[in-house]
Amino acid sequence: MHPSYFTKKNMLIAAALLSLAACSKPAPDEAAAPPAAVTVLKLQAAPVVLSDELPGRVAAFRTADIRPQVGGIVLRRQFEQGADVTAGQKLFQLNPAPFQADVDSAAAALQHAVATANRASSQAERLKPLVEADAISRQAYDDAVAQREQAVATVAQARATLARRRLDLAFASIEAPIAGRIGSELVTEGALVGVADAAPMARIQQIDKVYVDVRQPAAALAALRASGSDGTGGADKLPVTILGADGQPHPVTGRILFSGISVDAGTGDAVIRVLVDNPQRQLLPGMFVRARIARAVQANGVLLPQQAVLRSSGGQAQAWVLDGTNKASLKPIAVGDVVEHQYVVSGGLKAGDTVVIEGQERLQPGATAAPQPWKPAVVAAAAAAKAR
Repeated sequence: MHPSYFTKKNMLIAAALLSLAACSKPAPDEAAAPPAAVTVLKLQAAPVVLSDELPGRVAAFRTADIRPQVGGIVLRRQFEQGADVTAGQKLFQLNPAPFQADVDSAAAALQHAVATANRASSQAERLKPLVEADAISRQAYDDAVAQREQAVATVAQARATLARRRLDLAFASIEAPIAGRIGSELVTEGALVGVADAAPMARIQQIDKVYVDVRQPAAALAALRASGSDGTGGADKLPVTILGADGQPHPVTGRILFSGISVDAGTGDAVIRVLVDNPQRQLLPGMFVRARIARAVQANGVLLPQQAVLRSSGGQAQAWVLDGTNKASLKPIAVGDVVEHQYVVSGGLKAGDTVVIEGQERLQPGATAAPQPWKPAVVAAAAAAKAR
């Protein structure tokens, strides 16, 4: 063979060997994984009010059933149904004619009694000098004096009868005994009403203040009294918040009336009466609401958002915590009551600790994290809306 053939062959073999050697070199190290992005919150101590949410029912502060004090025919209604009325406002007018006739009759009887009394008095005065002169018997004079006294008594009785008849005439105009909101009329014009009727003519309810009656186990009363809710208004440091059907608080304040507490013998629950200001009339009698009643205050409580708390297979509460170098560690903690979607921390964490709120699934013990301040959903939504 030609020598150049072997030269070319050797060159090809050398190239192949170099290529194999290059493939057999170790690969460079992969790039290190970036730190896990998480949101964190630095815990702070602040006063925390612990409370219970209990079902309750609204009752009017005062209720007055409108009933007639005399019997008669209803001539007209003098109020707007569902409107606010004042004390003394006229509500119904009964037919006054029969009562006016009774007044006129009683006035005439009084006039007759006065005339009779005047005559009897004059007769006794005329007989007095005669009996002193022995011109008439003592018995005749005593009879005249007795007739005078009887006539005076008859006058007093006639005056009382006239006053009563005038009172009945006044009762023909039915007035509101209290101020409040009146409901619909329960009798119609032309109806005959009487003092013995079972149903009222209308009903007035004072609702600028209302009661909320809530139920709580009787065993909790001692703690409630010790909490400072002494029902003294200004000295009450733990007010009652009334929540609507949507869970939002009403813009009203309430306080517990301990004098209104009673215990249901059937259930053992204490019925607590709460006095609530209701200037806007948003709370109506009969409504079902929830009352948030404070039972204790922690002067240096620590709150932790619920999404930061994890549970182990055994149910132990846990939370990821970052140290000063942003190294993550999973710590067992103890949590208690929930206040506005936040746990009250009772152990395992303290003020100043940095706790991971979101992004825990990216962490491993000892891993380095890239923390960002956590913002509540409400704050984040407001910031996004402002950015638009």
